[in-house]
Amino acid sequence: MKLRLTIALGGVLALGLAVVAAQDDPVHEVHPAVETEPMPNEGDSADDAAIWIHPSDPALSTIIGTDKKGGLAVYDLSGRQLQYLELGRLNNVDLRYNFPLGSERASILVASNRQGDTLAVFRVDPETRLVEDVTARAIKTGINVYGLCLYRSAVSGRYYAFVNGEDGEIQQWELFDAGDGRVDAALVREFAVGSQPEGCVADDEMGYLYVGEENVAIWRFDAEPDRPVEPVAIDRTGGEGYLVADIEGLTLYYTADGGGYLIASSQGSDDFVVYSRGEQPQYIGRFEIEDSDAIDGTSNTDGVDVTNVALGAAFPEGVFVAQDGRNTDPDANQNFKFVPWGEIAQALGLRIDTTWDPRAVGAGEVPPSGR
Repeated sequence: MKLRLTIALGGVLALGLAVVAAQDDPVHEVHPAVETEPMPNEGDSADDAAIWIHPSDPALSTIIGTDKKGGLAVYDLSGRQLQYLELGRLNNVDLRYNFPLGSERASILVASNRQGDTLAVFRVDPETRLVEDVTARAIKTGINVYGLCLYRSAVSGRYYAFVNGEDGEIQQWELFDAGDGRVDAALVREFAVGSQPEGCVADDEMGYLYVGEENVAIWRFDAEPDRPVEPVAIDRTGGEGYLVADIEGLTLYYTADGGGYLIASSQGSDDFVVYSRGEQPQYIGRFEIEDSDAIDGTSNTDGVDVTNVALGAAFPEGVFVAQDGRNTDPDANQNFKFVPWGEIAQALGLRIDTTWDPRAVGAGEVPPSGR
């Protein structure tokens, strides 16, 4: 069933954060260990990234990044480009495991394509580590697409894509096996915020959707398609909170006991804000990615992603990935920077828990039936 809901944000719930002026709060410095090869297109091209965990050897995991001027790139953990697909203006991307596709459980990747305002669906081949387009048809959204994130419901076992638009629209699409190794989607819910959103992330365990309305706030919604649309303000911009517009990428760090962190790119202050993950998110601190000996830091960051999984010798305590909006080298195009999670955790007094397994989410359960 399709629900069309529009929310008035004047009377939203707000979680009490003890706010101090952002400029008075200490910013902790961390440093990149790896950077990817530059995007093939000049200007504002790189945008968002998703981390794919290899099923048997985490050191063979990949980073999949969007090029909003051309397509999709796949990198290994040394930053070397393994694949580039020219597919259009792919903006945001997200990934989930154990999607029921034919007789297998597949790792699927979904991206918002601003060329045609569609959803593009991919499967990650565990043997080659490359991606292939498995979109069943042109999934047209009818909005000027921007941000995107995925959600697997712990209630129903179904998989969803949230996509938002330049005019504040937020759509929820159910993903399903269309046969012949293809994935289709059906629109099941619509609502809106008051102005342009982009970054979003869904908490599969708690059933929450977090959306960054770029100039206003991070909002939390119930991610289940049949639940009421009741926005909760997590943090705000404009001196009322810790964020400096634009609010861009959002990501979640999970721990095995249900804890972890929500991390946001505060683009206007060139840093990243960390909150506790839970029913009552609390501000913890902020960090910035500064130059290391061989690699420049980040600025004007759009998309981010993080994993707690130990990725071999390169990142034994997990990794944080951030888009870099301005490479120091004037001749280099935009790219992505990789920061060891252990360095971020040490700087802010955060936890390191490599035991939570994202590949276990949805594994071993009866797949939901197709539509």
